[in-house]
Amino acid sequence: MSLLRALAVNSLLSFAFLFCYVCCVHFEKYWTTTTTTVKPWHIREPGLSLPLPNSHPSKCLREVPAVFFQFEKDVQVVGNSTNSIYFNVIEVCCKGYKRYDFDWNRCVPDCGNKCQANGFCLDGGVCKCFDEFVLNHRNVCIPTCPLGCPHGQCYLNGTCICRDGYELDPTRKFCMPRCEFSCAHNEICVEPNKCECREGYTRALPPSTMGCQPVCIPDCGFGRCVAPNECECFHGYQKRLNGSACESNCYMRCENGFCVNRTTCLCQNGYRFDLNTSSCLPVCDEDCENGICLSPGVCRCFNGYVRRGPKCEGICDDGCGYYGKCIAPNACGCSIIEGPVRTYQRCAHGNCNSKGRCRCKEGFVRFIDQCMEPDKVTTYASMQPSRLNQTLLQEFNMLVGRHFMFHYQIPTFY
Repeated sequence: MSLLRALAVNSLLSFAFLFCYVCCVHFEKYWTTTTTTVKPWHIREPGLSLPLPNSHPSKCLREVPAVFFQFEKDVQVVGNSTNSIYFNVIEVCCKGYKRYDFDWNRCVPDCGNKCQANGFCLDGGVCKCFDEFVLNHRNVCIPTCPLGCPHGQCYLNGTCICRDGYELDPTRKFCMPRCEFSCAHNEICVEPNKCECREGYTRALPPSTMGCQPVCIPDCGFGRCVAPNECECFHGYQKRLNGSACESNCYMRCENGFCVNRTTCLCQNGYRFDLNTSSCLPVCDEDCENGICLSPGVCRCFNGYVRRGPKCEGICDDGCGYYGKCIAPNACGCSIIEGPVRTYQRCAHGNCNSKGRCRCKEGFVRFIDQCMEPDKVTTYASMQPSRLNQTLLQEFNMLVGRHFMFHYQIPTFY
């Protein structure tokens, strides 16, 4: 009886071990639960570009527009570059590396579209598959016997027999599709009797007998594409540092653009030439008035503003009352007629009454465009004369000047 019990226990343990192996290792799936429900299966994508043991890749320096580091609306950033105040010098991962997702202070090898699962990315963009996996003709690590044999049957002796339309690769480790007629130049057989362009290549338009041609992004310009993202320049043209397109010798930086001659920078779609940086900066149209455009159509709001719908709008902690509108951080706009923000009477640290006028809370007085403590009015006026002149002009134009065809310029006194 004890022998039968021992055999039963051993059988249960073996089954449990096999179940754990199949669910936790082979398929890399697991259940996630909450206090109220059980979520469906989640396929875990392994982080394959990992910091390698005893490997500390050095970083490279790059200059980027300082405006990208502006977080306050009225505080312009001065760059730390010795070449121009309009640029900041930052550290970036050198070519062939990328930021580690879980620690942006570290750089890890970059394999691009290769090595997406079941392998490690090594220096130089080389994919090393896990044990019992092999890199196939499509740069994917697939299981080999005894773990599995895609498009074939795996047997206990470790051999793989391919299905119809497939054949063993030269290493005899995986099944690859068979095409009865040879694929054209730069093509691979992806399914039985079906050829497609290799990664980084595309079919010529209109179709020709030349097979697939390499693709270069951005376009080579004054050159020809000889391999994926590799240009060969015509005589008299050159590539910029870390660039791939062939351009004219240009005195401007022309980042995100293309130098057609020494004095002309042609910007890419979604960018506009900026005179200060002599480069092309992204454009977000009118929906980024209170923020910074980081890339075409992508706006980051300034501190004190939050994204509401298509625009960045100010945050007023104490609200603005029923008749007010928050037009800037902790600054209400008072008006009894709905209209553009510039038609509102500015009311910082106060709220608005039913007549569209600024109302200060008890203990505060109104000084031009804001509510202040009485003993701070004189100090503010003497310490910030330029700000005082600016707010006086804005208040005048809003209350009086906007009813006429002129804007009065208040002189500046120092």
